[in-house]
Amino acid sequence: MGNQKRLRQYRPETSARKFVARIDQTPFEANIIDLIHDGRGVARRSDGKTVFIAGALPGERVMAKQVKRSRSYDEAVAVEILQASDDRVEPRCPHFGTCGGCAMQHLAGDKQIVAKQRVLMDNLQRIGHVTPETVLPPLVDAAWGYRRKGRFSVRRVEKKDKTLVGFREIDPRFVADISICYTVIPQIGEKITALSALVDGMDARREIPQIEFIAGDSAPDYSGIALVFRHLAPLSERDRDALLAFAKAQEVAIFLQPKGIDSVHALWPEAPKLAFRLPPWDIELQFRPLDFIQVNAGLNEKMIARTLELLDVQPDERVLDLFCGLGNFTLPLARFAREVVGVEGDAGLVLRARENAARNNLPNAQFHAADLAQDLRGQPWMREGFDKVLLDPPRSGADEVLKQLPLKGLKRIVYVSCHPGSLARDGGYLVNERGWKLRAAGVMDMFPHTAHVESIALFEP
Repeated sequence: MGNQKRLRQYRPETSARKFVARIDQTPFEANIIDLIHDGRGVARRSDGKTVFIAGALPGERVMAKQVKRSRSYDEAVAVEILQASDDRVEPRCPHFGTCGGCAMQHLAGDKQIVAKQRVLMDNLQRIGHVTPETVLPPLVDAAWGYRRKGRFSVRRVEKKDKTLVGFREIDPRFVADISICYTVIPQIGEKITALSALVDGMDARREIPQIEFIAGDSAPDYSGIALVFRHLAPLSERDRDALLAFAKAQEVAIFLQPKGIDSVHALWPEAPKLAFRLPPWDIELQFRPLDFIQVNAGLNEKMIARTLELLDVQPDERVLDLFCGLGNFTLPLARFAREVVGVEGDAGLVLRARENAARNNLPNAQFHAADLAQDLRGQPWMREGFDKVLLDPPRSGADEVLKQLPLKGLKRIVYVSCHPGSLARDGGYLVNERGWKLRAAGVMDMFPHTAHVESIALFEP
């Protein structure tokens, strides 16, 4: 009975308020036997049907309400914890269970990373039919206030007579009514109420669908934090003045986006400088407000260090960095290799990667723009010899480029993944069809308290 003090009503039932009424909402009791990849508990109905229950942990007995059904499984939310797991903790965020930004705040932090490691290993075995020779120790960093890039949805809700600024609810049709976010860096996470009031007082409050935020380092010549306001109608002079006053009072850079990505321009200051440093390698990376950067600054440095360790680049070697972005890995690699060639599909990122290489005096870092999901036989860099390859693809993975990559002569491939399923698929191809070995793999907690699984793997011929 020692865990009774942690029992409490679980809130996600609020997200089910709009589901179809035909579903039987009578609470039912369930014993949780497992945890799936998105942080929901797994139970079995008396007839053997699987039900996934939000807010429930393995070993618990809960009361739940069904919110969706399909032919092969049901979905539900926990409304009462009858017997709590020893791994259950009180979520720090008052919006947990309604906001869809986090799925695992009710699970102890050291157990979250264990669950993610299980997801990775399960995917490797079930999808790729591969098992690493070594399981790498997980990489972790700060669990709170880590998120330096993201997108808030914005919606004017007349019934509440307010404008909501926040992440989507668990039911993504709705914007969560939040006042604070503890996973976002405090300079942004503590300003959500102020952002809501700012937009609510604007003439264009119904014409602003989103606000993107991104943060670099704070320094005398850096702008630090930038907010990008997407607006579907021209802003009045009054609105521009309100944004300008907010920017100066909160010491943030403000950008406006009236149309597509190319329309983004600075409101204040006139020429903001956004950048972050990678001190272990004496590198500065400058970026634009909608560019991709790794969300978690502390974890990013640890991830780069592990990548360098696994690649074990020697001074006479040439390295190919695919999906290189701004040069987050490319430029540190250039400190050790004879030459590094970075390839990226976004021409704008390639341009900024070249500029970053020049600013950091790294002429041995070369960059090319190419769609890595297309036929690459005509690309000159594909015909050049490389000793080692680094892959950091999007969620879709790197299957197309791997099938075209000349593997003969390569000594190592390090694969940084943001989706364990695509890593497992691509790893299965390398091991089962091309004869490589999966030497090591492990998880990296880039997004604590979410179900997102970032991982890294080392392959050798």
